[in-house]
Amino acid sequence: MTAPANPFEQLAYNIALQIQDGMIVYVGTGLPMVGAILAKKTHAPNITLVYESGGQDPWEGPMPWSVGGAATYRRAPMSMEMAHSFAMAANGFVDIAFQGAAQIDMYGNLNTHFIGESFHNYKTRLTGSGGGNDLSSLTEHLVLVGLQDPTKFTAKLDFLTSPGFLYGGNSRKEAGLLGQGPQACISQLGVMDFEPVSKRMRIHGLNPGITAEIAQMCTGFELLVPEKIEEIPSVPEDVLRILREDVDHNQIFIEFPPRVK
Repeated sequence: MTAPANPFEQLAYNIALQIQDGMIVYVGTGLPMVGAILAKKTHAPNITLVYESGGQDPWEGPMPWSVGGAATYRRAPMSMEMAHSFAMAANGFVDIAFQGAAQIDMYGNLNTHFIGESFHNYKTRLTGSGGGNDLSSLTEHLVLVGLQDPTKFTAKLDFLTSPGFLYGGNSRKEAGLLGQGPQACISQLGVMDFEPVSKRMRIHGLNPGITAEIAQMCTGFELLVPEKIEEIPSVPEDVLRILREDVDHNQIFIEFPPRVK
């Protein structure tokens, strides 16, 4: 009997479920890559994978170690400069994009710059925007990905790198940003979405064994709770086998607890 999915495997499966067949998918490093490749190998064989560094829909191969890994270019029909890759989002050629961050707030705004008091007085310097602001500002459907705890899902960002719904309500649209903003936020707990009027994060569905109380304990701001919370199914055994044997058999991203690198 197959061992049950660990939290990272469940998270990757939940990412895959966001993807519909035929979509053009802008793929981020880490578990978003795992989820996108899993979707392509299961229910969505006709998706096009777009990698940030420029690889476009490479042939099947080993799990890339990042969006700049050689496997993202393997026999790709097109290889573009990074600026052109981002331009695909601006020109409406991306159906769904996945994005992670060091901090996420209740309106889906993201911080990937630093942890600390200010730009010149920080505890930890992060990677910066990269293409994060392009994706969050320009793509039609954005899905956030992160490990949910009060330090990462925080009431106030130390720096706003990439906009979600800004201050809630219509503030994103009033700022002139394209797309519909974040449509979901996937963590090891389940799937959050954003209430249509206030644009505040709320619980949509939770993984097996997770309750609304647990989700709130792992969050640094108040989550909205609907009358009915969707019960997310465990990863089916056949899909779990594909995930472990065909997608990430070296456990680069799905090993839990992760290896210290």
